[in-house]
Amino acid sequence: MHQSPPPLYTPEERQRRDDTPWTLVQGILAPLQFLIFLISLILVVRYLFTGAGETAATMSIVIKTLVLYTIMITGSIWEKVVFGKYLFARPFFWEDVFSMLVLALHTAYLIALFTGWLDVRGQMWLALAAYATYVINATQFLLKLRAARLSAPAAEVTP
Repeated sequence: MHQSPPPLYTPEERQRRDDTPWTLVQGILAPLQFLIFLISLILVVRYLFTGAGETAATMSIVIKTLVLYTIMITGSIWEKVVFGKYLFARPFFWEDVFSMLVLALHTAYLIALFTGWLDVRGQMWLALAAYATYVINATQFLLKLRAARLSAPAAEVTP
């Protein structure tokens, strides 16, 4: 017999999620970060293929990383409000674990940039590795949110 997974939110958590302004903040920052990622990805790939646009690519990675830090901090606050823990709450445990890898690779990029640990091409490849983990992590969150929507009580689902 197939046992369905536990709901993503208890009724109390769902209410806290709906009541906190941090939900809106996350809803704004997530697509903004994705847009910045797409622009940066194009700039980084352009640099790697042509050697042109180093400054634009570098600045885009720094901006993407700063937005990532912002969404991680505000997401931690959201998680604390909704679930009572800043990170690794039961419903988002694995997403948070993978987020640590995303943060580590983006931070490694900044370290490489500011210390010269890697040459520019190496930095760009490191950024692409960070971006690959970001895509995986974003997919984790999107799948989780989709599951939450599908498991929401029928009265809460809006067309």
